[in-house]
Amino acid sequence: MPRLDPLPAFCFRVTLEITGQPKIEAFFKSAGGISMETEVTEYRAGGVNDSTYKLVGATKWKNIVLKRGFTASKELLDWRAAWLQRSGERKRATIKIEQMDTDLQTSKCTWTFIEGWPVKWEISEFDASKNEITIETLEIAHHGMQV
Repeated sequence: MPRLDPLPAFCFRVTLEITGQPKIEAFFKSAGGISMETEVTEYRAGGVNDSTYKLVGATKWKNIVLKRGFTASKELLDWRAAWLQRSGERKRATIKIEQMDTDLQTSKCTWTFIEGWPVKWEISEFDASKNEITIETLEIAHHGMQV
């Protein structure tokens, strides 16, 4: 049986497939929000006074937060801006985050988020006293995850 070592967090790839547009495959500094949680609903049965039953509630998904060095590319900002225009076409996206091996060749696991739409876009603070890269942040809400 081959040895399964933990994979480093810096080996990942993000792909956005926005309906009707070319696929965006970009290098991001970080990709967060890969999380799901199911609510627990407590129920007290009649006549049972010493305990409660725990029932399955709704499942909640965190928003995906993508951060990358700003390259003057407007593709992410344009997608967000289309959602702000009443007359614009609001296109949803499939977001894939792939855990890669250390050669960045083989996908070890893929998380696919469906029906994503941009809820927040942000650019880092401009500060002449610092020597840092400008960071672009995009937050995406979605309808769930497939593994």
